[in-house]
Amino acid sequence: MKHKLPRIFLFLLGIIFIINLAQGYFTELIFDEAYYWYYAQNLSWGYFDHPPMVAFLIEISSIFFEGELGVRFMSSLLAVGAILLLWRLIDHPKKTDFVPHFFILVFSMTLLNVYGFLMLPDTPLLFFTALLLFFYKKFLERPSLLISIALGITMAALMYSKYHAALVIIFILSSNLKLLSNKYAWLAVFIALVCYTPHFIWLYEHDFVSIKYHLFERPNRAYHFEDFTLGYFINLVALFGLTFPWVYKALYKTKMTDAFTKALIFLVYGVLIFFFISSFNRRIQTQWLIVICIPMVVLVYNQMLDRPGIRKWIFRMGLVNIAIFFVLRVGLIYKPLFPIVYETHGNKKWVAALESEVGDTPVVFENSYRKAPMYAFYSGNTSLSLNNIKYRQNQYSIDSSEFNVQQKKVVYVSKYTKEGDISYSNAKGVTFYGNFIDDFESFRKLRCHVIALPEENQNGLYTMEVSNPYMANIELEKIRFAVAYLNKHKQVIEVVPAKMSPLKPNTTVLKSQGTTAFVFELPPREVDAPVYFKISISENQLYWGINSDNIKLP
Repeated sequence: MKHKLPRIFLFLLGIIFIINLAQGYFTELIFDEAYYWYYAQNLSWGYFDHPPMVAFLIEISSIFFEGELGVRFMSSLLAVGAILLLWRLIDHPKKTDFVPHFFILVFSMTLLNVYGFLMLPDTPLLFFTALLLFFYKKFLERPSLLISIALGITMAALMYSKYHAALVIIFILSSNLKLLSNKYAWLAVFIALVCYTPHFIWLYEHDFVSIKYHLFERPNRAYHFEDFTLGYFINLVALFGLTFPWVYKALYKTKMTDAFTKALIFLVYGVLIFFFISSFNRRIQTQWLIVICIPMVVLVYNQMLDRPGIRKWIFRMGLVNIAIFFVLRVGLIYKPLFPIVYETHGNKKWVAALESEVGDTPVVFENSYRKAPMYAFYSGNTSLSLNNIKYRQNQYSIDSSEFNVQQKKVVYVSKYTKEGDISYSNAKGVTFYGNFIDDFESFRKLRCHVIALPEENQNGLYTMEVSNPYMANIELEKIRFAVAYLNKHKQVIEVVPAKMSPLKPNTTVLKSQGTTAFVFELPPREVDAPVYFKISISENQLYWGINSDNIKLP
């Protein structure tokens, strides 16, 4: 009878599940969800921005439902699964006396509320964090072969959810250094690595594009206290809303009485310290911190059971949080109740307006991995995000979507164009214009690799190779080269056309499936003291593309 769930627990859990299903059904997708839906149209072991778990879950959802719920169904299941696991992690003898308090604590946490119905990489991250803690608790009680296997598979699933999962694993393991001499712990790590091998292979086959982008290529900006460090502390408040003083007080009051509690505390403080240090380098997004909510539920609920004052105030302020969330959640569906025009407002409308102008003609969106999948989801028609030097690479940069529009009539939509053959307006009233192109041709997959620096060449020039992955030769007269200069924050500050001379005389094409060598010197620049440069190619008068990694200037 020890594990029997109270009737009121099952009732409240069922209510939350139904609410999340209804929300998932009636709420239009946000842009990131549309992007991850696009992932799921071509299942793979990896994607440009994230590991593949979110795409896999969307594919499962689509088996049971269509439309928005066909994207989000699994998020509702994982949300109730996480709540069940959290309940199992609590051993306090009085926990069944205050079941409503448990649900108010959970449901009053801002992002736990939101990720109950949105399908984002953080959704499985939360569930598998709870599952990992569940198996780790069992492991501490009695290590065994089966528990080691379960731990290993769960660690792999966690890493398949989001790269931030590495922090969860590191901080849990660092709380118990005795694991270094435990054969079952090493077995769990080995199993995790084996299960994660397909993603390692995917990364290798794609030149570690995800790792390189997140660690080395991603643009940043100069440190700004209000946006970076102060913003980090604002996010700590936003995670818990009006209950935050008592939530953090409960964390402070918790003592490391056993190995499992120590793991929970290490996880919370480890993540908080890691991102506090990171806040001096970049802006911290609220969802990066969300994983602390899982151990915090266990720590805070135990304190609520022991301390009537904390229990009383979290109950009261939690109800206020929930009331606010209720209005906002309805506002996600019914725009007048929401304080701003949000991503869930008006997507069907602008997609229908654009589709009425272009019919089934493919739409090429310049620099928008957000609009392209949203249009494809609600129209069912072909779309593409064509990315240039003003933007960043994304999944459209590395997959085969570009081939779907080659040599076809398309509509090219750009936010930089102030007139065109067609126009439409989004929910905020911003008008976008598009122009028909009868025979569209782009070469955004051309890659430039600098293989020798001036000091390594007798002529004092750079040497580079241009790889052509296309099935046809590309005439050099169709393309132009440029050098983009970047500042220390890896932001493009100037693009200057450059002369690239083929190393072999009389070269007129980039050979299909081959490489062509060029020599060049950096063109004169107007900006002062750039730190990096990259090579950019313009094809058929399109704006300069992203065709190389960042290269450090001497």
